[in-house]
Amino acid sequence: MISQWINKRLKWVFTLPMSVFVLVMMAFPIAYIFSLGFTEWSMSSVKGPQWVGLDNYGELFNDERFWHSVRNTLLFTGSSIVIETVLGVAIAILFFRKFIGRTVAKTLLILPMASTPVAMALVWVLIYEPTIGLANYLLKSLGLSPQLWISAKETVIPSLVLIDVWHWTPMVALIVMSGLASLPSDPYESALIDGASPWQQFTNITFPLLLPTIIVAVMLRLIDLLKEFDMIYVTTKGGPNNASETLNLYGFVLSFQYFKMGLASALLFIFVAVVVIAVLVGVMLRSRREGRQ
Repeated sequence: MISQWINKRLKWVFTLPMSVFVLVMMAFPIAYIFSLGFTEWSMSSVKGPQWVGLDNYGELFNDERFWHSVRNTLLFTGSSIVIETVLGVAIAILFFRKFIGRTVAKTLLILPMASTPVAMALVWVLIYEPTIGLANYLLKSLGLSPQLWISAKETVIPSLVLIDVWHWTPMVALIVMSGLASLPSDPYESALIDGASPWQQFTNITFPLLLPTIIVAVMLRLIDLLKEFDMIYVTTKGGPNNASETLNLYGFVLSFQYFKMGLASALLFIFVAVVVIAVLVGVMLRSRREGRQ
């Protein structure tokens, strides 16, 4: 009887141990951060965490630097997602067509993803260097004025967005290309018979059928962008004058520079809640889209 019960539920039996392990490993740090967010603690072994209730959350909501980091996070995340999605879809459609050298082009496309975030960020620091960097050299060659890039408040966020777009647009393109490969050919044959233009085929057939795949790509990039730390810390450390400081970096500063572990935990719990909500919204959008189909 037991063996028959197991054989009928093999997919659950094999996945249950790992699922429980992952849930426990996720639940403990989240619960610990949540509880620490109601305390005041400076990482001292002499004086332990002191209960302060909702004071940390009240202090955060009245902190201009917190809201500034929220703005930077939303600006960096939103700009990167829009550009990467548009470019990723365009590159996927371009590379899905047959042309000479397509295999080589695909190989070159994924090269940025092969580099580690820290190494890639250090290279871009050299590229953005105002005096000898490649970026200003190209601008001067085109007769344009050189920029301070990551050294100026006005250009630091766009400069970071450019780095992320270069690094992760290939991932969006690869996900979209996998979606294109699974699309049926019948609607396109009917559209050709009806005389539909390539743009009409894209707007009426390709994009609607591809939308669930695009939502997956956007959701994955949204999660990564919200928790981006390595690249921003290596290139700017949140500067100049906190102009590129995101929620992750502000939480790092509160924790390991100011040693306000309770305040940092409250911030990070808010951040985790935002990420979870973003994931749930993405799952709901994809489920609704698949339900309509």
